[in-house]
Amino acid sequence: MILSKLAAASLILAAAGAPGIDAPVVQLSMQQKNAAAQVYVRPVTECIARSIASDPRFRREDPAANLGGLIVDAVPHCLKPVHAMIAAYDRYFGEGTGEEFFMGPYLDILPNIVVKTIRAGAD
Repeated sequence: MILSKLAAASLILAAAGAPGIDAPVVQLSMQQKNAAAQVYVRPVTECIARSIASDPRFRREDPAANLGGLIVDAVPHCLKPVHAMIAAYDRYFGEGTGEEFFMGPYLDILPNIVVKTIRAGAD
C-alpha cells in the first residue's frame, strides 16, 4: 500500500529537516488556516504530478497502474515544497500536524488528485 511505502519517505523528510517553524498562528479561524495552508498544498501536488507525468513508467492510458510506486519515487524530487507544506501545517495547526496531514489525509487523496491533475494538463 502507498502508506507503507511512504513511511520510508517520512524518514527522509524527518532526516532532511524542515525549515524553521514559527510559533503557531492561533488568531486565525479554522477556515482561514485551511485557506492559508492550501497555498502550500498546491505546489506539492503539482510537483508530484509533474514528476509522475514525466516518468516513462507512467501510462496515460491506465493512469492508476503502478501509481503508488510512482508517487513514492516522485516525493524525493519534491522535498522542498513538501517541507514547506509540513512547516505551514505545523505553524497553522500546531507542532506535528504537518507530518500527520502529509502521511494521512494528503496521501489518502493524492492518487486521485494526481490523476485528475495530469488529465487536466493533457486537455
